[in-house]
Amino acid sequence: MALQTLLWCIAALLVTAIGGLVLAPRRAGGVLVYAVALAATVVAMCVAGTALLAQSFGEVVVLPLGLPWLGAHFRLDALSAFFLLVVNLGAAAASLFGIGYGRHEESPGRVLPFFPAFLAGMNLVVLAADAFTFLFAWEFMSLSSWALVMAHHRKPGNAAAGYLYLLMASLGTLALILAFGLLAGPAGGYAFDAIRQAGPSAAVSAVVLVLALIGAGSKAGLVPLHAWLPLAHPAAPTHVSALMSGVMTKVAVYGFVRIVFDLVGSPAWWWGAVVPLVGGITAAMGVLYALMQEDLKRLLAYSTVENIGIIFIGLGLALAFEANEMTGAAALALTAALFHVFNHALFKSLLFFGAGAVLGATGERNLDRLGGLIHRMPHTAFAFLVGAAAISALPPFNGFVSEWLTFQAILLSPSLPQWLLKFLVPAVGALLALSAALAAACFVKAFGITFLGRARTPVAAQAVETDRWSLAAMLVLAALCLLAGILPGYVIDALSPVVQQLIGSSVPRQEHLDWLTIVPIAESRSSYNGLLLFFFIALAAGVGAEMVHRFASAAVRRSAPWDCGFPDPSPATQYSGGSLSQPIRRVFGAVVFRASESVDMPLPGDSRAARLQVRLHDVPWDVLYAPVAKGIDYAAGRLNRLQFLTIRGYLTLVFGALVTLLMALALWQ
Repeated sequence: MALQTLLWCIAALLVTAIGGLVLAPRRAGGVLVYAVALAATVVAMCVAGTALLAQSFGEVVVLPLGLPWLGAHFRLDALSAFFLLVVNLGAAAASLFGIGYGRHEESPGRVLPFFPAFLAGMNLVVLAADAFTFLFAWEFMSLSSWALVMAHHRKPGNAAAGYLYLLMASLGTLALILAFGLLAGPAGGYAFDAIRQAGPSAAVSAVVLVLALIGAGSKAGLVPLHAWLPLAHPAAPTHVSALMSGVMTKVAVYGFVRIVFDLVGSPAWWWGAVVPLVGGITAAMGVLYALMQEDLKRLLAYSTVENIGIIFIGLGLALAFEANEMTGAAALALTAALFHVFNHALFKSLLFFGAGAVLGATGERNLDRLGGLIHRMPHTAFAFLVGAAAISALPPFNGFVSEWLTFQAILLSPSLPQWLLKFLVPAVGALLALSAALAAACFVKAFGITFLGRARTPVAAQAVETDRWSLAAMLVLAALCLLAGILPGYVIDALSPVVQQLIGSSVPRQEHLDWLTIVPIAESRSSYNGLLLFFFIALAAGVGAEMVHRFASAAVRRSAPWDCGFPDPSPATQYSGGSLSQPIRRVFGAVVFRASESVDMPLPGDSRAARLQVRLHDVPWDVLYAPVAKGIDYAAGRLNRLQFLTIRGYLTLVFGALVTLLMALALWQ
């Protein structure tokens, strides 16, 4: 019954997508489309959550669609129930945000038909139980999200971003097609049940792992497959950016988990070296690139790369522990990864909503043209601050718990028997620690430059608070970030069926522990109590504020305020985004960004302003993609001559091709 309800919700979204074509020109059309999408996703979220908590799985529905001899298989199990909960929670929040934000959409006809279709595509991917349906839904999700990226195609750079996104999506789909082809084998059993029973060889499994990393990693944003993400996410409308960054990347994680943990079978130990290493590099490079950004949405997009890296660190550790039959440690690592999947969907959606509210109020995404918005947009500033604290892994918010669990799994790595893993996992842990510290610095910059200080431009000085629908979406997500941080035991227990399905073991039940403490391994090793920490922070902050109010303000004193060494009240004397990130750029710039600086200092008597110009390079793009693009451009230029041959030239070309094929056939036989 639960699976049928979910399929009816998807059908409602597809019908709404068709209705969006008709409703787009009408004034109330956007409100109606987003309201229906909100209702459908809330129902789907409740059904998936109920199935996960009640552990009522195993339903299978086969529809007479797709390949004639196969049909379309859909199945609800613990893994799909959890990811459906994540997908529809983010989709419901985006729909609620869209009710208010969508009223200002300049191209509703390019957004309303594809928004519910995008939601339906993500749900179909998670429910698919055969390779054909999975790939069809995957492509449907990719194409509908591409259409949303191209909604504002006339803005500079958006068309190029959409084109690159389409290319990378095609590459990922090709890799997944090859992976499923290898898993299906000569028998062609494309249903997931048949693939599980087939049991691929070790060599095939290794190739499938690489293909899954390419296919799912290109959609999730693993380095060096991340090139499209910082371009496409900012190009889309804000609530779509939140979906792509907070939700669609989790569907990509689902694809990787489904293939590697469920369909392939038992992993080899070296998988636990490759996947965490890729995750660690992704996490570190993602946050370093985020720190260098001056565009708020682009900063958040690069931050998604970092968090995807954290998730893959946990998944890789789970593979390493599972291969060595350390099921308890594998369960802990997988729980940490899935917990971070849930957390990132919350706080990244919240942060993109905050960026959208700022964009709607000021028309600006450049940090150096904002500032002082905490006075004009206090509710948005509060919600954004919660999201910034959560993504920076500061307790008592949810981001701290999942990263803390990941570190607890890393601390178990000395028990691994392979020396490569003994050395590699601590190195990955160091990358994780570095990325966590840099993430805090990144969001000090993002929040401080955007909301604190003085307004740097007139549009920032005249900003007004966003609408109540957008605020409601942000405050709901902010509350969930806090609840998941102070009551993490309930989230861990909810993840137990998923981990049990994939690993065969799970973290001990946490809900019965005293004071809602979580003890992932043993009390003698580590424990954490988010609720007590929250009460302590609240009490300390309250007592401190009361002390300041009662004693520090008892005597009235008048003096010139501290001017930080800048007596000029001009906003230009404040720190800029570039100045805050300059120390990090000086440390890592030569290696990670190939950074170069040039100073234009006028001669004495010249009234021109001095200028500092900084050039940063995306090294994976320069090394991998730029040469390929140049090669294709060169080949296309040479092959273009074939369009202008004479009839004699075409006949000669066809004759030469025929002779070549006949010779090849003769040699083959």
